[in-house]
Amino acid sequence: MESIVLASASPRRAELLRQIGLCFKIRPADIDETPGAGESALHYVERLAREKALAIQAKEPNSIVIGSDTSVVLAGRILGKPRHGQDAADMLRQLSGTTHQVMTAVAIASKKTCESLVAVTDVRFRRLSHEEIDAYVASDEPMDKAGGYGIQGRGGIFVEELRGSYSAVVGLPLQETAELLAGAGCPVWETWNSRQESRNE
Repeated sequence: MESIVLASASPRRAELLRQIGLCFKIRPADIDETPGAGESALHYVERLAREKALAIQAKEPNSIVIGSDTSVVLAGRILGKPRHGQDAADMLRQLSGTTHQVMTAVAIASKKTCESLVAVTDVRFRRLSHEEIDAYVASDEPMDKAGGYGIQGRGGIFVEELRGSYSAVVGLPLQETAELLAGAGCPVWETWNSRQESRNE
C-alpha cells in the first residue's frame, strides 16, 4: 500500500487521522492562501485543499497525499484565523446568537488524479456574554483557529446546535476523507489490522 502523507501542520487533523487508524507522515504545504477576487468560500476551501495536496504530491510522487482547508463563513463572509485578541473577540461577537457555516474541503492526490469533496456544516452559537468572550480570548485558544474558536476545546460550550459533520468543524471530514481514500485504492479499514505503528516524521 502506498504511504500516506498529511499536507498540514494542524494537530487536530493529525489526531482525527489517528482516530480512524491511519499511519501517515506529516509534510505541511506552503502555498499562497489569498482568496481570489470574487471567489466563493466553497470554491476557496476546495481550491486550497487541492493545491496543498498537489504541492506535496509533487515532492512525494509515490505517496497518497491528503490536503484540507477549513473556513468559517458568516453571511457569505469568510472569517479567517484571528490576527490578535481584539480580532478574535470581534469574530466571537459576530458569531454570538447566529448560525454560521463551517466549510471544510478534503483533497486526495495520487499519481493518477486529485479528487476533492467539501463538507458544509451549520453551527449555531448561543448568546455569548462579554465576560466569557474576554475569558475565552485570554485563554489563547482562538488564535490559530478559523472563526476564532475550537469546537473540540473550550469553545464547545458556545455551540447550541450543529447540523452536519462534527469532525469537519474540528478540521477534517472523516466520512469524506475515507470515501476519497477508498477511491484512491486505500480503504481505511484495510489498515486496522496492520501491525504498523502510526508514526509522524
